[in-house]
Amino acid sequence: TWADPTCSLVMKETDREAVATAVQRVAGMLQRPDQLDKVEQYRRREARKKASVEARLKAAIQSQLDGVRTGLSQLHNALNDVKDIQQSLADVSKDWRQSINTIESLKDVKDAVVQHSQLAAAVENLKNIFSVPEIVRETQDLIEQGALLQAHRKLMDLECSRDGLMCEQYRMDSGNTRDMTLIHSYFGSTQGLSDELAKQLWMVLQRSLGTVRRDPTLLVNVVRIIEREEKIDRRILDRKKQTGFVPPGRPKNWKEKMFAILDRTVTTRIEGTQADTRESDKMWLVRHLEIIRKYVLDDLIVAKNLMVQCFPPHYEIFKNLLSMYHQALSTRMQDLASEDLEANEIVSLLTWVLNTYTSVEMMGNMELAPEVNVNALEPLLSPSVVSELLDTYMSTLTSNIIGWLRKALETDKKDWSKETEPEADQDGYYQTTLPAIVFQMFEQNLQVAAQISEDLKTKVLLLCLQQMNSFLSRYRDEAQLYKEEHLRNRQHPHCYVQYMIAIINNCQTFKESIVSLKKKYLKNEAEEGVCLSQPSMNGILDTIAKEGCSSLLEEVFLDLEQHLNELMTKKWLVGSNAVDTICVTVEDYFNDFAKIKRPYKKRMTAEAHRRVVVEYLRAVMQKRISFRSPEERKEGAEKMVREAEQLCFLFRKLASGFGEDVDGYCDTIVAVAEVIKLTDPSLLYLEVSTLVSKYPDIRDDHIGALLAMRGDASRDMKQTIIESLEQGPTQANPNYVPLFKEIVVPSLNVAKLLK
Repeated sequence: TWADPTCSLVMKETDREAVATAVQRVAGMLQRPDQLDKVEQYRRREARKKASVEARLKAAIQSQLDGVRTGLSQLHNALNDVKDIQQSLADVSKDWRQSINTIESLKDVKDAVVQHSQLAAAVENLKNIFSVPEIVRETQDLIEQGALLQAHRKLMDLECSRDGLMCEQYRMDSGNTRDMTLIHSYFGSTQGLSDELAKQLWMVLQRSLGTVRRDPTLLVNVVRIIEREEKIDRRILDRKKQTGFVPPGRPKNWKEKMFAILDRTVTTRIEGTQADTRESDKMWLVRHLEIIRKYVLDDLIVAKNLMVQCFPPHYEIFKNLLSMYHQALSTRMQDLASEDLEANEIVSLLTWVLNTYTSVEMMGNMELAPEVNVNALEPLLSPSVVSELLDTYMSTLTSNIIGWLRKALETDKKDWSKETEPEADQDGYYQTTLPAIVFQMFEQNLQVAAQISEDLKTKVLLLCLQQMNSFLSRYRDEAQLYKEEHLRNRQHPHCYVQYMIAIINNCQTFKESIVSLKKKYLKNEAEEGVCLSQPSMNGILDTIAKEGCSSLLEEVFLDLEQHLNELMTKKWLVGSNAVDTICVTVEDYFNDFAKIKRPYKKRMTAEAHRRVVVEYLRAVMQKRISFRSPEERKEGAEKMVREAEQLCFLFRKLASGFGEDVDGYCDTIVAVAEVIKLTDPSLLYLEVSTLVSKYPDIRDDHIGALLAMRGDASRDMKQTIIESLEQGPTQANPNYVPLFKEIVVPSLNVAKLLK
């Protein structure tokens, strides 16, 4: 190898590179003259480096040579081993070819071995086979004694013997059904024992919530038996993949059946809580739902705290029981919702489903946390069913409210005919129980609706207000009929005035109650806007109160009619006390009217004042008297002034506390008296002009009647005054309340008056 030309060239090239490197290093060391003194030192240092490198090189080469030597030795040994194996294989092949005939001659021995194995297995199982009847009896006794775990152990032994024999027979001759049937028949009691044991297990599971409190060991034994059977099922199914054989009655799937039994038990428990019917107890549904709530809560607390300790964790017993209870409740609520429920029953059901179920009284109870998350629970009733129930409730509630309001009004009407006065409130104002009854009914329904949802509460409030509108219209009609009935016979009803006052006061109570109701049950502006869009009831109530006040005033003026007719007559002029009687009568009535609440009493007082003055002026315009001398005119005018002051004093007294000017109406009588009192006929035009300017609704027939009453105005003067006033209409004061407008002068034209 070293003589190879290529290697020689490589060596020469290496030598040249080494010399060049050495020259370069020496040149680097001897760059200055003073470094020549260190040449010997440099030589020794380089010699040491060279010796070190050569030593490392020799060691490396020696190590590689040792490795090569070892490898060559191992290769040599491997070659020898291969040759030995080759020789051994040749010997085996030779022996195998020579023994083929010998193996075929041992077939009888092979059959004998198989038969021996079977017989050995049979001998081994003979004891168990002969003891089957005894084991069956013992197992039956253990089951009857409640020793379920021991009974199951013996049952497993029986099934193991049966399954082993049948499997062996299947392997030997799977088509031999006679032997398989014989074995199955011999072990026929085994399946009956299994079924009997299963019944006992299911009975324990059906009472598991009670058993876990009294004897948790029994429940644990049941679960252990089920878990054993599950393991046997899995083992047999795995063996089926290899042998294709499955023993009779397998797989038992007792775990699956266990959950089915628990599910049926939960369903039965929920359905069995209904102890009453609507016929036997009106509160049957409330009682039924309360029992369900209590039972479910108690059961789940027991399951969470006790039952989970009796079952393996992978059974997730609490989660499964929670699901079963929820599904059973959902089914029960669906059944209840499909029944023909009454309004209060619908409320009870929806309140329970939407609120109670997820509240701290049930699923939200702290003892169930954190395993139960109420936010993760599905609704017990679908939104469509809830909506249908709400529609039914609103429809029924509408009919009920209409009926309740009608009945309340009928009851109130009966009170109007009583011989005793109505009750008074704490301030002494007459009232009936109608507003309290109506709004107590509204309040109760709103409280019930609020328990279900805010949306239903708003709907019920709107319904109440809508029905209130219709009710007030009927209330107004009944008040009018009440007045008409009284006018046909003013002696009846005996307390007509007092009950009409109560009707008027009820209007104010209704107003206040409506405001209170809205304030209490409308929590935001949006809801307020919805209700404001409904027709306002204030107008209807004001109308009822106004008509009631008019009815009372009509009653007053019916009693005053005789005395009003005496005004401006000869009898009046010579000394009638008609105005005294009028004042006494009005004051007497207003003693009763003091029972009217302030806003209506104030308006009624003002209206009574106006009407008395109008009736007084009407008497002036009736042309009942014509004064024949200045003395009569003076006497009549002064009497009119005195009576005006008398009326003014009366109404000032009646209006005390209202803070209003009550002199304006009576001043009209004084103004008319001034026209009559005037002694200089030449100033009559000026006086009449002043009267017309103050009271612009006065007409020419009024002026004609007034001049006729004076009795001293000539025809030309009357004509001149009337024509002059017709040419210069006056501008009415915007605050002026017309008085003459409704006064009709008897049908006698002005021309006839002038004559």
